[in-house]
Amino acid sequence: MSSLYSQFDCCDICRYNRRQMVNELRAVVKELGGRTVLGKNLASQRDLCEAIREGFPPAVVEELLQASGLTLKELAEALDLSPRSLQRRRRSGRLARFESDRLYRLARIIALAQQSFGDRQSAARWLKRANRALGGATPISAMDTELGARQVENVLGRIAYGGIS
Repeated sequence: MSSLYSQFDCCDICRYNRRQMVNELRAVVKELGGRTVLGKNLASQRDLCEAIREGFPPAVVEELLQASGLTLKELAEALDLSPRSLQRRRRSGRLARFESDRLYRLARIIALAQQSFGDRQSAARWLKRANRALGGATPISAMDTELGARQVENVLGRIAYGGIS
């Protein structure tokens, strides 16, 4: 009998994880501007991965500026790009793969922050405030590397689940 329960629990956990991945994907795609800005429907992680490889359209930068409440300079620093490069990219074809990947990373953090805090304004304020759990750095400044972004996600997870942050 215990094997039946453990099998049932495992299936429930798998369904829950799948649902969470779909919800996260939708939230990230929304932050990137959705189908309107991206030019296509991104229904799976594979679709999103392919869009990153192709390079996002420059309008994604505008969407993230609005979603995050960041200035162009703050956004450029979070992406580890110069403001001039980012400004140029806003006017030209598609973004480079590495730029698109960094924009995805930022959109993922913004979506998680909004989910944790409930609205854009609170999330934007949190991103710009020094955080003790990040050694006094602001979450937005910590996201210039993948490791830093993971640390920010970890803090957001602790906030979402009632931990100390």
